[in-house]
Amino acid sequence: MKKQDFVVRFAGEGGQGVVTSAEGLAQAMAQSGYHVQTFSTFPSQIRGGPTWTQTRISTKEVLSSGDELDVLVAFNQYAYDNHKDDVAADGVIVYNSGEFEIEASDNALAMDFDELAKQTGNNRAANFVVMGALADLVDLPISILEDFNKQRYTRGRDSDQQIIDSNNMALSLGSAEAKKSGFSLGELADPIKPEGEQVLLNGNIAISMGAAHAGLDTFIGYPISPATPILLWMEQNLVGEGKFVHQSSSEIESITSIVGAGYAGKKAMTSTAGPGFTLMGEGIGLAWMAEIPVVVVDVQRGGPSTGLPTKTEQSDLLTALYPGHGDMKMPVIAPGTVEECFVAGVKSVNWAERYQGPVIILSEHALSERRQNIPRPDLSSLGEENRKVYEGSNGYLRYDGWELSPMPIPGGP
Repeated sequence: MKKQDFVVRFAGEGGQGVVTSAEGLAQAMAQSGYHVQTFSTFPSQIRGGPTWTQTRISTKEVLSSGDELDVLVAFNQYAYDNHKDDVAADGVIVYNSGEFEIEASDNALAMDFDELAKQTGNNRAANFVVMGALADLVDLPISILEDFNKQRYTRGRDSDQQIIDSNNMALSLGSAEAKKSGFSLGELADPIKPEGEQVLLNGNIAISMGAAHAGLDTFIGYPISPATPILLWMEQNLVGEGKFVHQSSSEIESITSIVGAGYAGKKAMTSTAGPGFTLMGEGIGLAWMAEIPVVVVDVQRGGPSTGLPTKTEQSDLLTALYPGHGDMKMPVIAPGTVEECFVAGVKSVNWAERYQGPVIILSEHALSERRQNIPRPDLSSLGEENRKVYEGSNGYLRYDGWELSPMPIPGGP
């Protein structure tokens, strides 16, 4: 019987291509019609430190990152020692024999990742060596990975073809090494392609794209794990006339700046994590009291205090509901899937405009970093809303009654 589900974990040290391998495999398999989901965990540093990522591939919708491993790819001794017990009884361990050796085992495949990569003329092709081996283990046509390689590295540069050729060679070398071992996990069943177009996103990108669709024009943020990718996405994509993105010097500057932008009539957002959200409490209270539309994204992480910057924890709900002193309570949107993250991005901006006040998105680390293929959102069902603005003759009495009145904008009537 063909395999319907395949779970592989890449474990090593930051900078060894662990995350790249998992996300590359996920993207390749999603392009060919499979359902995929990734999970990542890494230390709070640029390079080095124990890192592992997991990719689950399935013929049907994936709801979790999986349990027992079909394959463990160990880039170093520490990774092998700490993850070998998670491999299923009939699973396989692929390890980097150029980095370390293990005792003889019936389920271990030794490969010198770096040496094989050097044979291609591209020392950075080690992740494609590994993907070639994985393809052979589940009898996956190598053409699926070759198509992904061509699509990913066709970028209009002179070096594109050289990179594509070296990566294809790396796939072949990895596949050949796996064939020599005689290991096989059984053939992976053909994908049951989802209806409609799919996109591969993580939670942070989905929130960013949703907010942009709702007309966001101002983003001010301070880097903090695991929310920094939202700031980076905005810097790269929220561009053009009338758009403004700024990296602030603190969370307090971020919140006070977007309060000012919202007061001036802009659709404004910031993103942070638990420690930064705590610092924003007084600014959020000002936006609440002054009835100024803003959006704050809290990507939760381990706490208390600075806590665990790259580990997840879902413990900020009460803080999000009551971020400041006095009689104030926030509307909170808490997405539970990558697909819901996009909707949350849209609705948070729309709610802030509609109700003229701050709105909180409550995400968390695992969701923010998890890549998953989802149906391309139906934008026609998610429109853009704009606040009522005082135009000089449309009944401005700001606090007369319970209904929302038009908001006066500085410089207007």
